[in-house]
Amino acid sequence: MTKHKNCILCASVSLKNLKGYEEHYLVKCQSCKFVFCEPIPTERELEKHYENYGRNDYLSPLTIKRYHEILDSFEPYRKTNKLIDVGCGIGYFLEEAKKRGWEVYGTEFTDEAIEICSKKGIKMNKGVLNPNNYDSQEFDVITSFEVIEHINNPQEELANFYKILRKGGLVYCTTPNFNSLLRYRLKEKYNVLCYPEHLSYYTPKTLKYVFEKEGFRTKNIKATGISLTRLKTSKATSNQELISQTSDDEVMRNKLETSVILKSVKIFLNWNLTFFGVGDALKGTFIKD
Repeated sequence: MTKHKNCILCASVSLKNLKGYEEHYLVKCQSCKFVFCEPIPTERELEKHYENYGRNDYLSPLTIKRYHEILDSFEPYRKTNKLIDVGCGIGYFLEEAKKRGWEVYGTEFTDEAIEICSKKGIKMNKGVLNPNNYDSQEFDVITSFEVIEHINNPQEELANFYKILRKGGLVYCTTPNFNSLLRYRLKEKYNVLCYPEHLSYYTPKTLKYVFEKEGFRTKNIKATGISLTRLKTSKATSNQELISQTSDDEVMRNKLETSVILKSVKIFLNWNLTFFGVGDALKGTFIKD
């Protein structure tokens, strides 16, 4: 088994096994405090893991609404009118962006995803993001939804973001938060921890660190939400799908959406989760100056 000898963020050789997380192969850099998987998975390991990866996840109407709220925030950055979603799945987000007049691009690894997205009018490239496939500073916006945790070369990935993003352009990145309340509660049973699917585990500080190291300015980082579904499935008290119409999370989302009082509670809760950096999901916005 090939292992990392240096931190994948700061290159420090001062790595220590994270006590209690040995089954997940986690190490923590003693310099920048980044947590990641020490083994380097082989191509065959990754192929085997992803060969049955879902391509027809439930798309909630509330998720579509959230997409449009995100797209609203992108409007001030629209100049070239080009947006790329790195690791775009089957293009749910890009479909909504296309409806609003964006020229949309995506990347994915499987032929199936490439075919589905291409049929939706999305300009696709297969494999890792290759800046040679695009003009320098071509894009207004780069999005990366739940992707950065899957890779163990974040500096290379973000350097490529920098090459294809125009000056003044924006990156919107989401990833699980290793400092979440659920991880502290569930410890090694937290089912976000999953080798070789998830290889890198970010906190608000380390997400900020890696983007700024590659030349971006942090606009904001939010740490929001607590997943009831994730709590139950991690404890093996439920086998519900993480994304489904009947999951506890989706039921709760709908309740919060229909009550003014509950909406206010949600806003207050998320403000506190972000303030203390302990929400489940990190949502970062970064600018290329």
